[in-house]
Amino acid sequence: MPAQAYAGKECVCQFRKGICDQSCVRDMLETPFYIACLKLTGRKCLVVGGGDIGLEKVEGLLACGGSVTLLAPEAHPELQQLAEEGSIDWDQREYFGPADLEGCFMVIAATDDSEVNIGIYYDAEKRAMLANVVDVPPLCNFILPAIVRTGPLAIAISTAGASPALAKRMKREISDLFGEDYARLAVMLNDVRGWAKGTLPTYNDRKDFFEGIVNGESDPIVLLREGREADVLAIIDAAKERAASTLTAS
Repeated sequence: MPAQAYAGKECVCQFRKGICDQSCVRDMLETPFYIACLKLTGRKCLVVGGGDIGLEKVEGLLACGGSVTLLAPEAHPELQQLAEEGSIDWDQREYFGPADLEGCFMVIAATDDSEVNIGIYYDAEKRAMLANVVDVPPLCNFILPAIVRTGPLAIAISTAGASPALAKRMKREISDLFGEDYARLAVMLNDVRGWAKGTLPTYNDRKDFFEGIVNGESDPIVLLREGREADVLAIIDAAKERAASTLTAS
């Protein structure tokens, strides 16, 4: 539920106002978020809450290689299946306190108990951990944007909580604009990164090399859309020859 939907309903954040007046989110649009991509491979990620939202968060963490522990007395059938097959660890109980965060890189709280969520947030803050209480912005020190993911490409979309509906529309439109062709080009360029690092001596040399391919007279994206992958490979080979000859001449 977006923060705006809480107005006039029971307060769910640490300010415990009784009835929500949205004062906790008034500054959200002015909050500058530092956008980063986290490497989760092998890191312990705790999800507290085993419902539909907990399932969504668990699946997102698994997709990025996180080592996921679910903490919940009951769990969605699909979460139970993930636990049975060994994809996640399921600690079948309630959240007890700070000791449950030991060794965790991040925690995502998706329970329907506001006091539990508030406790998780404060316990995580004391440990300088990443913490997100789903759909309660003042109980988050990081937010989860809408993600467009195609192969190695990931595009994050955030409206700072102002409009999840707008973020979803942007996600659909960006998915249509930056699809499989861009992902394929990213893979092809990655394949030549080793050569570039081993051959071109400076950052600017490597920057010019890759920008010459991506922004060249023959658009590699257009070629890929036309099924002309061999032509893109030829462009890359020609760029390598030019860069190598420039180094030899100098």
